[in-house]
Amino acid sequence: MTAVAVKPDILVIDDEIQIRRLLRLTLEGAGYRVREAETGALGLNEIAVQRPDAVILDLSLPDLAGLDILRRVREWSQIPVLILSVRDGEAEKIAALDAGADDYLTKPFGGGELLARLRVLLRRALPANGATVVQFGDVEVDFAKRTVTRAGTDLHLTVKEYALLRLLLQHRGKVVTHRQILREVWGAAHEADTHYLRVHMVALRKKIEPTPQQPRFLKTESGVGYRFAEE
Repeated sequence: MTAVAVKPDILVIDDEIQIRRLLRLTLEGAGYRVREAETGALGLNEIAVQRPDAVILDLSLPDLAGLDILRRVREWSQIPVLILSVRDGEAEKIAALDAGADDYLTKPFGGGELLARLRVLLRRALPANGATVVQFGDVEVDFAKRTVTRAGTDLHLTVKEYALLRLLLQHRGKVVTHRQILREVWGAAHEADTHYLRVHMVALRKKIEPTPQQPRFLKTESGVGYRFAEE
């Protein structure tokens, strides 16, 4: 098993402890790892620092409006966000979707429907061609299982290395700028920290490239960013 967690990481932002408890039971029972935040401020910090795979967000929080949280997140991340709210009016749903929500589910909710909607959001976060398994050279990346192997041997990628590889594979063949990578992998506060990116790219190349000094897959676009080269 790689160092990357097999279980997708879901952040629940809701001030009702009963709802958080119910969501934890439902999600963990389906094989997800769950983080919790009871305020908007804590939720934003969790998104920036922990980089979960998806967010379940309540619109009514004690400190920040859910829509404000959503708008802030969309300034620097396309992480899947599912709104879970007691507000069932059409206007509220439209406002949330326009602000960047990926889906909207009203309380009370069925556990089966919640899990189905979450699976859809996580599938959308896979590469554009919809593949759950990507192979290049002797490396295989399984997005569904969150595993990376080389010649059948598990690679021990760190969470950041995996996130970096996944982002480049999602945009394979295209240049991803330094700023975009830093924003997506490290958070908006680190958009200028290019040394983070250089260090992790060197480490990632050593693990997946046949000749790290002459990368075949993870190409540098000088002064701009990086590109995963199509074979």
